[in-house]
Amino acid sequence: MAPLGLSANRLAAEIDVPANRLSEIIRERRGVTADTALRLSIRFGTTPQFWLNLQTAHDLSHAEAETDLSKVRHYEPV
Repeated sequence: MAPLGLSANRLAAEIDVPANRLSEIIRERRGVTADTALRLSIRFGTTPQFWLNLQTAHDLSHAEAETDLSKVRHYEPV
């Protein structure tokens, strides 16, 4: 956010959310919700899907790194 000249507190005020919500998202302690995605999309001229897709990609990346899938079998048609 620094390249945009924005602090977390300022952006939180601009999108009308509590500052701690944005701080927790930045610190990866909280995910981007549909509500936050809508607000960010209006502020930055994007779509809500853009922000939700970023969150989904982040969640999937963490799941792939942390989940043991060794017991999951691939489906093979008979």
